Amino acid sequence: MSNSLRAVRGMNDILPADSGLWGHFEATVRDWLRGYGYQEMRTPILEHTGLFKRAIGEVTDIVEKEMYTFVDDLNGESLTLRPEGTASCVRAVIEHNLLYDGGKRLWYTGPMFRHERPQKGRYRQFHQVGVEALGYATPDMDVELLLMTARLWKQLGLADSIRLEINSLGGAEARAAHRQKLIAYFQAHQAELDADAQRRLLTNPLRILDTKNPAMQALVDAAPSLMDELDDAARQHFDAVCQGLTDAGIAYRINPRLVRGLDYYNYTVFEWVTDKLGAQGTVCAGGRYDGLVAQLGGKPAPACGFAMGIERLLVMMAEAGLAPATPSPDVYLVNVGEAAGRYALQVAEALRDAGFIVLRHGGGGSFKSQMKKADASGAAWAVIVGDDEAAVGEVSFKPMRVEVAQQRLPLAQAIALMKEI
Repeated sequence: MSNSLRAVRGMNDILPADSGLWGHFEATVRDWLRGYGYQEMRTPILEHTGLFKRAIGEVTDIVEKEMYTFVDDLNGESLTLRPEGTASCVRAVIEHNLLYDGGKRLWYTGPMFRHERPQKGRYRQFHQVGVEALGYATPDMDVELLLMTARLWKQLGLADSIRLEINSLGGAEARAAHRQKLIAYFQAHQAELDADAQRRLLTNPLRILDTKNPAMQALVDAAPSLMDELDDAARQHFDAVCQGLTDAGIAYRINPRLVRGLDYYNYTVFEWVTDKLGAQGTVCAGGRYDGLVAQLGGKPAPACGFAMGIERLLVMMAEAGLAPATPSPDVYLVNVGEAAGRYALQVAEALRDAGFIVLRHGGGGSFKSQMKKADASGAAWAVIVGDDEAAVGEVSFKPMRVEVAQQRLPLAQAIALMKEI
């Protein structure tokens, strides 16, 4: 049996070959959010377990089956690796009184943790970008969130592969009335329910509508609709969201069976979905959660937001050939000889001071082998330092991509000439 150490299943390394795509995505996201006036915040990956039980709901799949929870041996507290970001964001907003002077547009990114079966683009440690708009009650903010995401798909080159589904969960009274009708309906068809539906029947019947079991689809399709229970305020809010999307030319489908797996949602909910990832087709999801701030102990405040799975989007980008090429250095610094090796460190810093991206050869090797690596690096220039050059403060430099003769000059002159060519 091998004694080699490996990563925990479902928790993956991001290797240099992949980091360029990650960096491209992260830079795009930062610029995109800056364009909408969102400010970054960062929260711990560990929180008190009670935060997620209160926010997400104790009878959700996340809390019941998926959280990484342990007791801290030092003080006996139950702690959990965050399974999602909204609860932590709202906790921080309350703790630091961030809404004292009005609404806030906030965003965050980082790892989340859920103990579930790893699948394509879905892991036990996964990464999300979360966007939260707190203190805004009107439907125009729901629309802004959807326009934002539509813009991002265009910037990432994925607009043709992702579509929008929306629904309204109404207010508390509508959901309570709908809940009783669902229970009665599913009890009348109890023999047709699978094990998950049986478990959820009396605790969270709304989640039965989100079943992925093909054998239950006909039963779910015939279930009472929450849309029939919406009061005037909820219907007007949803109509305004739909009108805003229509005005902006954003295509959408109303999906009356769309629910979210977290209890804090009300009114608008949405998912951006794709057919490119198999069964795990949701790449971004969110909605309105007006009661969560008060539920977690803060002064009541409306809120809405969304989260997107980074790994899922990167899989789509890579498979569509949208991964950026790995950037090449401007200069590959060849150095042969002991004195040359010391001088090469100074040359490299001078070149960087002049604005060049420099890859200095390390670890020795012959001149011929180093020149092969210089060519393979994609660098525009090979700057060559031997002991002779080091003795007089000069360098030899050779363009690698055009037919120009190699030259030997004092370092400062060489830098000036390289900038001109």
